[in-house]
Amino acid sequence: MYQHELARSGKRLFFIRGTYIYTVIAISTLIAWCSKDLGPFADAARDCAWFWVSLGVASAGALIRVFTSGWAALGTSGRAKVAAEASELNTTGPYSLVRNPLYVGRIVNFTGLAMLSGSWVFGALVFLIAVLIYERISTYEEEFLAEKFGAEHSEWAKNVPSLMPRFHGWVSPKYPFWWKRMIWREQNKLFLLATAVFLTWFARSGFDMSVLTGPWVQAYAALVVVRFIIGGLKMIGFFKELS
Repeated sequence: MYQHELARSGKRLFFIRGTYIYTVIAISTLIAWCSKDLGPFADAARDCAWFWVSLGVASAGALIRVFTSGWAALGTSGRAKVAAEASELNTTGPYSLVRNPLYVGRIVNFTGLAMLSGSWVFGALVFLIAVLIYERISTYEEEFLAEKFGAEHSEWAKNVPSLMPRFHGWVSPKYPFWWKRMIWREQNKLFLLATAVFLTWFARSGFDMSVLTGPWVQAYAALVVVRFIIGGLKMIGFFKELS
């Protein structure tokens, strides 16, 4: 009964999961603007260390997703909004260590993005909420996979944890790493990571336009251009076959 209720709430959360990252970035920016602090400490050096740890956590989550998306089978681990879908069961590569590596990546990434606000309270809160959300979404998707793949899913799920990765049992990926597909799937998440860093920094300046100079700002502007180029390639169908 409890599992069924988790799956029901997970199905509702599944539909809106694409909005979570924008919410975290917006609140992080607001906190940075209000506090003007790089971290939760009184010491500038430790605040600086907090920033780099935050960036490292957010980047680690993004990299988990990069490798998972690049090795996942076509027709799986996609961005469907209506319902869960899978053309086959992923059990190799990252999926041999944890059944939901994309969601592990999101939890870690969201936590890092929240930490960029400079608030440990917001970082901890986002981590806990993300775990609760993706526990429910993964339960919903597990019901779908169990019904579709039966014994194959049961055997895999028996040995591989859902959201807490194990550190043994790595199985070499079934497919080669598809860079084009990874870019199609994850380029927006990587762009949003850079955007979160930029916005929290800009917010701490009080959104002072005079600070928009220097190589870091130029690098972000170049990234915006690249993002639009990739968006244009998607519109003309360059990534169409990589679902």
